[in-house]
Amino acid sequence: MHFDELLGVLGEFGPYQKFVYFLVCLPSIIAAFHMVNSVFLLGIPKHRCKLPNYPNDTFLSQGAVHDDLVKAFIPTELSADNEVIYKQCYVFSTPASVNVTGGPEQSCSDWVYDKTVYENTFASEQNLICGKAIWASNAKMIFFAGVFVGALLLGALSDKIGRKKTLILSVLGLLASSLAVAWAENFYLFCVLRFIVGFCCAGTFMSAFVLGMEIVGPSKRLWAGVVIEYFFALGLVLLCLVGYLVREWKYNEIVLSVPSAFILVYWWLLPESPRWLINRGKFEEAKVIIRKIAKRNKVEVTEKQLDSLECDETATGQLWHLFTSRVLFVRTIVIFINWCVVSMVYYGLSLNSGSLAGDFYLNFFLTGLVEFPAYTLCLVLLDRTGRKKLHCACMVLGGLACISTIFTVLYLEKRHQIYSTVILAMLGKIGAAAAFAVIYVWSAELYPTVVRNVGMGASSSCARIGGMVSPYIADLSTLVDGHFGQALPLVVFGASSVIAGLLSLILPETLGANLPETIEDGKAFPNHEKKSAKYQENGSSITMNNEAFSPEDCTKF
Repeated sequence: MHFDELLGVLGEFGPYQKFVYFLVCLPSIIAAFHMVNSVFLLGIPKHRCKLPNYPNDTFLSQGAVHDDLVKAFIPTELSADNEVIYKQCYVFSTPASVNVTGGPEQSCSDWVYDKTVYENTFASEQNLICGKAIWASNAKMIFFAGVFVGALLLGALSDKIGRKKTLILSVLGLLASSLAVAWAENFYLFCVLRFIVGFCCAGTFMSAFVLGMEIVGPSKRLWAGVVIEYFFALGLVLLCLVGYLVREWKYNEIVLSVPSAFILVYWWLLPESPRWLINRGKFEEAKVIIRKIAKRNKVEVTEKQLDSLECDETATGQLWHLFTSRVLFVRTIVIFINWCVVSMVYYGLSLNSGSLAGDFYLNFFLTGLVEFPAYTLCLVLLDRTGRKKLHCACMVLGGLACISTIFTVLYLEKRHQIYSTVILAMLGKIGAAAAFAVIYVWSAELYPTVVRNVGMGASSSCARIGGMVSPYIADLSTLVDGHFGQALPLVVFGASSVIAGLLSLILPETLGANLPETIEDGKAFPNHEKKSAKYQENGSSITMNNEAFSPEDCTKF
């Protein structure tokens, strides 16, 4: 008897599974804190050069005398709204007077910052602006590189030592490294620690996600795979609240680090994945947990049923098998592109929220809030409209919304521009969040069984590459002046989304189809003949009977 068959007796989502599933959803809130916290850690406030020989200079004018001094030392320019503003990176070599223009402009080495949005950030503390502006983007990229490496290594560790142990080790590392970030004294130490935070963040989310998926029954896995994303979205909303209340980056990081400590009690609360134990041949340990599930679910399991448990034996293939025919090659490349783009757009729009016009905190709050309707859309429509139509619609419509911001910033009056640009950006975020959920299910169904795990692992690696690219695109607004610069990141995200969405039309629909098992099935899909009764005909790959679940098969990591 396979574990999924036994779940038919235990209950696919009984009281005990609900308790465990709720617990494993909570770490995704913490993961969301750190995945997007660079918005607050590395935000760049408005700034200008500090007045020479005025140690008490501040960004805000302090009366007419101070304002005259600023005008004398700091050159001005016209903003995109034709307003006179001070240049951020230059100072006159000799001060200007009433009738005399200031001396040649020269770059400065000391700045004052506006404290309206942030009290301070690591970027303002280390002066990662002007010629060093790219350093902030590099720091964000290094964090996502940590996520990339952590997903690969900790995913393998999870298969070796178990989901529970990997989760606790990841949380310990996350707690220690995120607290240490608050005491980083220089850019290089900060980057090393943020890399470790990203590394552990990947292990925290993946281990919890997989444990939750493996303990529920086949017919509940689609639901379980999407609902955990609501908790990630809740984490973004709570992150906004913490950022609003705690505006000094060091205290912000400490506040966001502390909740990880509470996850350590999971060592006594969470069971190991029975499916993993069975597949590793640890039947006695699995039986103890199964008996506990049966007791909490108020059902009876016989010793005969427990003794008949057996490992899931699934033939495996290699990644290169997906490139052995033109059909599989094209499909695989299209899947890779969509994973990369949807991740790039999803994280890029979150990171770009600070560049949108209007209130910074309201914009960031909305980027998290709009994910709730996005995931609800998936739950309602995924098995009604099909994967292909829903994914393409989300990518194309969300992309067109982002592209449309170029017209709002160029042609609308400022008072109308703010609302229309933010609304279009939020529509783009809805599309990206929904497409992220759909591409996970769809690609898992497209890959033949023998290469499903390795295919999903490679696909999620492409998503992490997209995450690494996203900070550079999001920060284009700091490199290009004017209204066009404000819209440029959204245009790039939108164009990429539309192209990837249209390419997805090449892929076949999988809803209601008999899923491919062998490479030959994959080549002929969806016209192959079903060769096994292994799958339930309910149109969802993650409801497959006896299918091992890999830590690589996670949406955002």
